[in-house]
Amino acid sequence: MDVFEELVRLRREGRKCALATIIQARGSIPSYASAKMLVRDDGSILGTVGGGCVEAEVWRTAKEVMETEKPRLLSFALNQDAASESGLLCGGQVEIYVEPVLPEPRAILFGAGHISRSLAKIASLAGFAVTVVDDRESFASREHFPDAEQIHAEAYETAFEKLAIDENCYLVIVTRGHRDDMRVLRLAVATPARYIAMVGSRRKVIETVEELKKEGIPGAAFERLHAPMGLDIGAVTPEEIAVAVVAEMIAVRRRADGRWRQLSKSIFVQERFRELLT
Repeated sequence: MDVFEELVRLRREGRKCALATIIQARGSIPSYASAKMLVRDDGSILGTVGGGCVEAEVWRTAKEVMETEKPRLLSFALNQDAASESGLLCGGQVEIYVEPVLPEPRAILFGAGHISRSLAKIASLAGFAVTVVDDRESFASREHFPDAEQIHAEAYETAFEKLAIDENCYLVIVTRGHRDDMRVLRLAVATPARYIAMVGSRRKVIETVEELKKEGIPGAAFERLHAPMGLDIGAVTPEEIAVAVVAEMIAVRRRADGRWRQLSKSIFVQERFRELLT
């Protein structure tokens, strides 16, 4: 099986993996420059970078790289001691680059109004595979969303059963009304989605969370909720709001959302959320 074919297959299935490549080799090593090893998210491997203690350390680092989503550069000096421990008869030096290979992030937009139209365009440009869901066929159409990969014109509850939402998903709730927003949020917080955002004022957000807590949904379920949604850049138009939301999605994707969240959400909302989550 070819390493690159397997890498593409895993990515299409929405799975993580890590690719280790020997980028520099000097002296005697048990492999060759450009040799590759693919580590799947289940820990299984394809290919080799030489075996022994080197490969064991690369495997461990690959698991870490998949978790942090940040690459690592490893250097090994295969001196006599290392060779003895690993059973390898070599005495060279090798550098191995271990990089994460991540599935394409998915932006799922609930509601097919003006904000969603702008969101679909900008999210697609930013590298997100876009799905649009709305229970109105006249709104959820290819004509309105030419950039979307998938369009579901059906009830939100029915669509949720088909979406296979995982930690690679970014959910944005922009339906036509408060009750529909609550319907979707109720379902969204039960998923492992990495990011959940909802349109609305601070007051609406707090009231919605309080109502759902009364239904028995634990406060901790709302810890991923970004609402009011988007970075606070003074956005007013649908296009500006879309920029603010996609920027926040990127911050979460790149794991820089901690500092942005402190900047983007008012102190009042942060304190109120802390009360609700306890």
